[in-house]
Amino acid sequence: MSFLKNLSFAAAMSIAASVAGAETVLIHGEAGPNRGARADALQWFADQVAERSENDLRLDIQWGGALFKANAAVQSIGDGVADMGSVIAVYYPQEMAAYGIADLPVNNPDAWVGMRATDELMRSNPAIADNLADKDLVYIGTWTTSQVNIGCKGDAIRSVADIAGKKVRGTGAYGKVFGDEGANMVNMSIYDAYQGLDTGLIDCSQGYSYAVAALKQAEVMDNYTLLNWGQVGGVGIFMNKDMFDALSEDQQGVLLETGADLSDEFGRMITTAERQRHCRDERARCRSVRTARGRARQAGRRRREVSGRVGRDSQPHRSAGRATAGRLQGADRQVHARARRERLPLGS
Repeated sequence: MSFLKNLSFAAAMSIAASVAGAETVLIHGEAGPNRGARADALQWFADQVAERSENDLRLDIQWGGALFKANAAVQSIGDGVADMGSVIAVYYPQEMAAYGIADLPVNNPDAWVGMRATDELMRSNPAIADNLADKDLVYIGTWTTSQVNIGCKGDAIRSVADIAGKKVRGTGAYGKVFGDEGANMVNMSIYDAYQGLDTGLIDCSQGYSYAVAALKQAEVMDNYTLLNWGQVGGVGIFMNKDMFDALSEDQQGVLLETGADLSDEFGRMITTAERQRHCRDERARCRSVRTARGRARQAGRRRREVSGRVGRDSQPHRSAGRATAGRLQGADRQVHARARRERLPLGS
């Protein structure tokens, strides 16, 4: 009996040690696809959490809205549908009003500066933390959309006058401005914009360069206008508060520290991408200039060749003209000589 007790105790201790040494897997809900700059940044976050916790924590990312759509993220995370997830504040103008401060349409094109300012606000403001706690949420880290631009199928928006009458999928305050300028605003997620443009349900969609590429929206856009306006900064990672409180202090520290570093990493990613795009655009512009110059040179050569041919072809005509003029002048001299001899008035 004593042997059996000892055996049971040893088995229980073995199971407890196994459970204690097991990794904690956190389910993360993401409405976007597993491609593009933001997806790369989210995967970086997951990899860093595993590395910094020495595999004590691991993220299981559910991509493409498998757990919830973008407009259901706040409720789903708070209700525990996922342990954590990605939240876009523009879908929650009331619930995430404080986070939406980062979405104001002001000239703030520097993505890194915008993210760092937003991250500091969300971490340091007790009122925001209390408001999130009431929703069973904890703030982890921030991304950004980068600057808001607009792509259209059909005629491009090149000036304010082009906005009126367009069916536009808008983004937060940026969409409201377009509505004030006469656009017909359509309530649609950016993840549905591809189908909306393809079917004609919308004419234009406000979006972000990395998202347009990730969602392949360029396939159904005829043009893309850089607005040089601002960015949507209320895009980040939030966690279910009950799940967060159940973690150890070390685990919580890893999540918060990695979340703070997310802004720097994503800033590096999109800054690099923008520089590469600028370089591609500059190379394309240079190629265009070189092509235009080459065409101008070819046109100049053709004009000179045509001018030379005309000059050569007209030479016999000039010679014939000189010969004819000479004959006429000779006949005229003969008339004058006869008139002098015969004393006739000229013109008779």
